[in-house]
Amino acid sequence: QVQLVESGGGLVQAGGSLRLSCADPGGTFSTYDMGWFRQAPGKEREFVASISWNGRSTSYADSVKGRFTISRDRAKNTVYLQMKSLKPEDTAVYYCNKNSPTGRPGWGQGTQVTVSS
Repeated sequence: QVQLVESGGGLVQAGGSLRLSCADPGGTFSTYDMGWFRQAPGKEREFVASISWNGRSTSYADSVKGRFTISRDRAKNTVYLQMKSLKPEDTAVYYCNKNSPTGRPGWGQGTQVTVSS
């Protein structure tokens, strides 16, 4: 089964930084636009950021624009999310997946990000 593996989450104080990684061991998604999504307790999963297959184009949710940076290393089949100036409202489980819902595989386990005030 195709699998993406998220890592890098943790507990951080408000104002701190974290870098999330999304590994694609088989390189299955190397030619797809990829995205980061998050789901806070009691809320729907929401879009955070996306990056084109070649890394030349990115897009961000308004709530993270200017604080988060998405990037990818195609040689390592890994997508990253650098998060700075974290806020308590960024607390959520973060997932990566194909940006387009078409042909999107199931969601992985995600990585928990907790921001304390």
